[in-house]
Amino acid sequence: MINDSLKPSKRQFLLFLGIPVIWYSFVVLLPVFGAIRYSFFDWSGGPNMEAVGFANYMDILQDDLFWRSLKNNLVIILYCIIGQIGIALVLSALLQSKFIKFKKIHRSVIFFPVVLSSVVIGFVWTIIYNKDYGLLNWLLSTLNLDFLIHPYLDDPKTILLFVSIPLIWKYIGYYMVLLLSGMSTIPTSVLEMSEIDGATGWRKLVYIIFPLIKSTIIVCIMLCIAGNMKIFDHILVMTGGGPGTSSMVLAIYAYKQSFVKYKLGYGSAASVLILIISLGIVLTTRYIAGREKSDN
Repeated sequence: MINDSLKPSKRQFLLFLGIPVIWYSFVVLLPVFGAIRYSFFDWSGGPNMEAVGFANYMDILQDDLFWRSLKNNLVIILYCIIGQIGIALVLSALLQSKFIKFKKIHRSVIFFPVVLSSVVIGFVWTIIYNKDYGLLNWLLSTLNLDFLIHPYLDDPKTILLFVSIPLIWKYIGYYMVLLLSGMSTIPTSVLEMSEIDGATGWRKLVYIIFPLIKSTIIVCIMLCIAGNMKIFDHILVMTGGGPGTSSMVLAIYAYKQSFVKYKLGYGSAASVLILIISLGIVLTTRYIAGREKSDN
């Protein structure tokens, strides 16, 4: 029972709740409403703003670069769902097994990239990928695997894969923590019974663990989609959207329209469309996952 003396008064409760609500409104809601307002103007940042209605939105929907950027985002999301959540699931299962020693050290090492800045990771992987003095090509050359040496950040055909690898590396630890928390809810007796019945290794992961943490995996997928729809900094550092526009993503598209071409109204409209598309994809994923759950 909660001691009445420790129970906050109504005024204290409203004060504690009001501060984060005001802060959230100031840093999130206010900019969103501002972007929506600016999206209806032809505005370059000066005092003159010309109302153009939905013209910015119509222009963006007819811009091939916008759709190419959306396609790049979706490809990166696919790579990251497979790489981040897939590898995190396997690592989580290994760390839950009795064959792995020093589990705390492994968890700390795998989680370490999560705390690094995306800009730092972008610089580090740019150096690793460098064709002439990069660590990766040096290692391949040392192993006499020269035929595998590749201009990783200069090939439009493979650029999306290679800019996705640092993203996958950074967030494996994040999803591993979520999946480990999901696995910790599985009763030990269930895992022991499955082993007695012969479900070990991959079979235990696919037929026992995976169905029991399916809701956690769905949450991870939605977080992965939401996170990768707004990727910006590490791709800007590594490629700037290039070569050409082969690694252009939606956030860089909106940034360049707003702060390179100084089309702030157009860039605001692009940002609003990114928000709508992201919400649409996340809600569709949630609807499909919820329908499958209710069918089961």
